[in-house]
Amino acid sequence: MPSVHRLGLFVYGSLVLPESASMTLGRDVGQVRPGRLREWKRRFSQARDNLTCEKTFQCGDGSRPEWILGLNVERGEDPAGPVNGVVIELTETELDRLDLREVRYDRVDVSAQLEGHGLPERIVTYTAKQFHFRPDPPEDAVILVSYAEAVERGFEALGPGELDAYRATTGPYPVARVPAELVVDRIPAGNPRDW
Repeated sequence: MPSVHRLGLFVYGSLVLPESASMTLGRDVGQVRPGRLREWKRRFSQARDNLTCEKTFQCGDGSRPEWILGLNVERGEDPAGPVNGVVIELTETELDRLDLREVRYDRVDVSAQLEGHGLPERIVTYTAKQFHFRPDPPEDAVILVSYAEAVERGFEALGPGELDAYRATTGPYPVARVPAELVVDRIPAGNPRDW
């Protein structure tokens, strides 16, 4: 009988927040294991076209920024150290569901670059698709306050030093953080509506 390999997803942004991951998986995330991703760096380098995608946000003054930035991991060493995050164990079916949430990202295998204890044999993460990858923020790009705060809450809840490690390996916010309200909602079930 062939052995069954455990499957894990390394999360480094809003999915670190348990309620965010649970919303998409449709279940409690269960035990998560801390992990460190070597040979990659984390930045706000994924851009979503706020005016044409499945969700559009509007600022209090009525403006609708063209681009909203999200976190991304890119190949390359970060002088601040490996990217911190957690590994969530899941099934192939659950990973397919996450693909619907992470529509602007490609799934990549990072098993060989993950450090941690008790991790699954196979670990994947998401990195921005070429079309959505912006090494330099586009004009009129913003980061939603709701997203930035959710990510920071998630890392703070991981325990001492994790929020500091997140900040050190992410760097300063490259554009303004703005509060905004969802005004167009064509979002698939299980996907966040707060950012």
